[in-house]
Amino acid sequence: MTRLTVYEYPHPILKQKAQKVSGVDDEMRRFLDDMLETMYEAGGVGLAAPQVGVSQRILVIDYERDEEHAGNPIYMVNPEIIWKSEEKVCGEEGCLSVPGQRAEVERYAQVRVRYLDYNGKEQEVLADDFFAIVVQHEMDHLDGILYIDRISRLKRSMLLKKLKKEKNSV
Repeated sequence: MTRLTVYEYPHPILKQKAQKVSGVDDEMRRFLDDMLETMYEAGGVGLAAPQVGVSQRILVIDYERDEEHAGNPIYMVNPEIIWKSEEKVCGEEGCLSVPGQRAEVERYAQVRVRYLDYNGKEQEVLADDFFAIVVQHEMDHLDGILYIDRISRLKRSMLLKKLKKEKNSV
């Protein structure tokens, strides 16, 4: 498998709306495997294709994993949210594309998502709790939205100053 490069803010691909893909084939499965491996090596629980420089509607998630074991990897191609709960929750989020930073973000408590799986079969899943937060975070990447776009201007400004300071000290 190939370890992919994770693009960091402010790379322009992170602000683009990703394109739908026509389906899942062997080349796509290799890419999904590479994405999952990259996510594991970076210590993430989700990764969207734009984060590795591919502007396509593809993401991988494994929110049950720990440092020693893979949990239950989920591959989503062309995911779409088809239902959202009225209830919302707040949770602290971080992002591989905004390294070392975290902020409280409001999300829907539950979402129902339709997508193509690793084998190209249409699936539907009801995501709640942490899974719902991860799905919404990764799907935002497919629309050119970072979690920092969902926080107040003041908090975003402070977070970006910290990020810039940390990058300059390296």
